[in-house]
Amino acid sequence: MKYVLVTGGVVSGLGKGVTASSIGVILKSCGLRVTSIKIDPYLNTDAGTMSPFEHGEVFVLDDGGEVDLDLGNYERFLDIKLTRDNNITTGKIYQFVIDKERRGDYLGKTVQVVPHITDAIQEWIERVALIPVDGKEGPADVCVIELGGTIGDIESMPFIEALGQFSYRVGTGNFCLIHVSLVPVLNVVGEQKTKPTQHSVRGLRGLGLTPNILACRSTMALDDNVKEKLSQFCHVPIENIITLYDVSNIWHIPLLLRDQKAHEAVLRVLNLLGVAAKPALEEWTSRAELCDRLHEPVRIAMVGKYTGLSDSYLSVLKALLHASVDRRRKLFVDWVPACHLEDATGKENPETYKTAWSLLKGADAVLVPGGFGDRGVHGKILAAKYARENRIPFLGICLGMQIAVIEFARSVLGLQDANSTEFDPNTRHPCVIFMPEGSKTHMGGTMRLGSRRTYFQVPDCKSAELYGNTSFIDERHRHRYEVNPDMVAQLESAGLSFTGKDESGRRMEIVELLNHPFFIGVQFHPEFKSRPGKPSALFLGFIAAACGQLDVVLQKTARLEKVAKNHSSNGTLIGKARYNVSTNKLANGSLCGVYSNGNGLCL
Repeated sequence: MKYVLVTGGVVSGLGKGVTASSIGVILKSCGLRVTSIKIDPYLNTDAGTMSPFEHGEVFVLDDGGEVDLDLGNYERFLDIKLTRDNNITTGKIYQFVIDKERRGDYLGKTVQVVPHITDAIQEWIERVALIPVDGKEGPADVCVIELGGTIGDIESMPFIEALGQFSYRVGTGNFCLIHVSLVPVLNVVGEQKTKPTQHSVRGLRGLGLTPNILACRSTMALDDNVKEKLSQFCHVPIENIITLYDVSNIWHIPLLLRDQKAHEAVLRVLNLLGVAAKPALEEWTSRAELCDRLHEPVRIAMVGKYTGLSDSYLSVLKALLHASVDRRRKLFVDWVPACHLEDATGKENPETYKTAWSLLKGADAVLVPGGFGDRGVHGKILAAKYARENRIPFLGICLGMQIAVIEFARSVLGLQDANSTEFDPNTRHPCVIFMPEGSKTHMGGTMRLGSRRTYFQVPDCKSAELYGNTSFIDERHRHRYEVNPDMVAQLESAGLSFTGKDESGRRMEIVELLNHPFFIGVQFHPEFKSRPGKPSALFLGFIAAACGQLDVVLQKTARLEKVAKNHSSNGTLIGKARYNVSTNKLANGSLCGVYSNGNGLCL
């Protein structure tokens, strides 16, 4: 196993996650199998109980792991499926060591940071690096590790010590350290200052780690004399100093690395230069350039409660981008704070109220994402009502689906106090209720989490058509509340159709208005499985509806479905396989099926 460690210096927020993901992309394009690990030095066991304002979105994995948003970057860039153990936190490590101590595994020894915590970190890395994440058997060739935070943070010290020991253990040729640092540009003449990076590297070396490659963040490419100075003072070969300057979209970062021969620098350090192929990034390049050329707009109103920070909805934004590029549209997202829609008279904050409604009414489509708590809920209900009554494309995710049901119950059924028990425990018409298996005493990891199966109930509904009229789908969940199954019959009799349910038939997964151009709510989070070049089926349909292309997308999906059925009808399908048009794959993850046509086997 080869290891690439990505660290950061000077300031936080330099883009270590995108850098680590891009390193993975370029190594994968060289024919290597890549896996990823993110180290977060906080004491929380996972990201599940952290505020979106403080830490951005909580990304959910297939196994139910609530992890840092950088793992979403890894999955999207590398098209892999990670596990909860691919996110290491101080809380997990200390819990692991304390549990061993309580069992008596240390045989009376004094348990200390060194060697017990540092050994646990190294063992965790080696164990997780062997887990296949790309659908193939056997371990990957390279594991890219990102150390969160900034060099010098006290929280990172046990990990720095462990990684220093680890680099010595695995030996030269198996460990490459990439340090991401800042080269600020001062004054009007654009002077690039190297001193912050010099101090950062000096601190890193003082902690026992020496960088092999410098990835310097700056607004512009580094001058040759600046590289020479960094090389001299940081003891890094000049050919191993890479500039990560500002680009038009993050899909250009792997191309930036390739153009500066970063892959050769990494492969040289790992003794893989003669083994790996040249990077094949033609498809990636086409996508990055296409994104830059788009000019015809599609405007989406995002009605949420965390609109002050885009990282709170990072996966939703990426899914919208994937679908917009597929439909050849330039994405514009108008952030609409839900609470700004609520002032019925407009007297308290007339300007914010007017602006919010102007953005909502000027959008091509309305999206209400997930969230927790009652702040802004009434505004989200008003947004759903506006989209329903004015036949504007609408997509509600998680809480967004629940408020669509509440709005329908109030406006169409006339149940004015219809609500979720999350917001009104004493409501006479509980449209949304707490799940019976949930916990009200322990918050972390007690929701309905991870990949769950949804079965379509109505074969000709839009959601089923977008997914290729397959009988079921697997999507990721994260919620404590659900639609009250006892009210489903009453809601459906009034025209609200629950087109997707779980295997029991009592848990509502998808809701649609069948007589609406596009009005869909889902309890799961389709954004977590969207990929560049392979957009989420629901986001693709949503964007298509917003720009008048829904019929085109549905016809294309139907054609692909027909092709898949024709292939299977021309021979006998060996084994069980189900074609998923939205991902252009069979359900078993293979890109092709095996058939017998009477003359032998064909793929």
